[in-house]
Amino acid sequence: MTLLFRFLAWLSRLFAGGRTVKELAARIGVSIDELKSVDLSYRQTSIPKKSGKRRKLNVPNDDLKAMQRRILHRLLKKLRSHGLATGFKPGVSFVDNARCHQAQAVVIRIDLVDFFPSIKRSMVQHYFRKIGWGRQAAKLLCKLTTHNDSLPQGAPTSPMISNLVCFLMDIRFSLICDEYDLIYTRYADDITISSHHENVDVHHVLSEALRIIRSYGFQPHFGKKFDVRRSHQRQMVTGLVVNERANLTREKRRWLRAVQHRKKLAQAGGYLGPRPTLTDEQLEGWRSLQNMIDQTVDID
Repeated sequence: MTLLFRFLAWLSRLFAGGRTVKELAARIGVSIDELKSVDLSYRQTSIPKKSGKRRKLNVPNDDLKAMQRRILHRLLKKLRSHGLATGFKPGVSFVDNARCHQAQAVVIRIDLVDFFPSIKRSMVQHYFRKIGWGRQAAKLLCKLTTHNDSLPQGAPTSPMISNLVCFLMDIRFSLICDEYDLIYTRYADDITISSHHENVDVHHVLSEALRIIRSYGFQPHFGKKFDVRRSHQRQMVTGLVVNERANLTREKRRWLRAVQHRKKLAQAGGYLGPRPTLTDEQLEGWRSLQNMIDQTVDID
């Protein structure tokens, strides 16, 4: 009965106009004036990507960032994203995501172009309306969490909102994959579909996947991250090889062992070759990553 009452209460709010700005302010723990008077400015910056290119960020000013953190912790974190959306979740890493696809006959990877900028303000507002916020409250939430008509990469609220907005897309993918006995995960903009069947109809799976992706306003990136790999090829998922079990590439493991060996010799004073290129902190980071990979952790 509790679920029924909640559903009826949600319907009542929806048809009555939804939750108000006053309720929003109370939920976040600020006054209405504070909520409406926040400076909405951002500064542009960039950070290096693994590819060598730079990732553009729109970083909110300190007051807006503080308000966004309130929204994140007091509102968004209480909402549910799909279980197969593995990115941006406490306790779930890219290693866990990769483990879902280890030892499979076929692994399909699809990368989404400009993931955060593709999530438009209208999509975010529609989501907030759908979960029961009134028009004015939903509009205000969008003003506080979007920039230039999309999710800003650099705002603390954007990762969680992206998972929430993509909930229905994740459901459609999971239904298709259940129908064809496939495994699906989405780690931010990284979609992976795998199968233990050698004879899976890859063309049909890709057609269905691209149709779903485009129906939600996203575009696939037809580059090196868009590929189909079979078990006799190197299968990579979120940076790890998954042919047998999720792990660093053989080259990366050999490099790490060599660095550790040179570091040990250098410390003992018995090494006259090139000095190790990693600091102690960097080396410890790589060791921690390898330890995390070696642990057996499954996602429910």
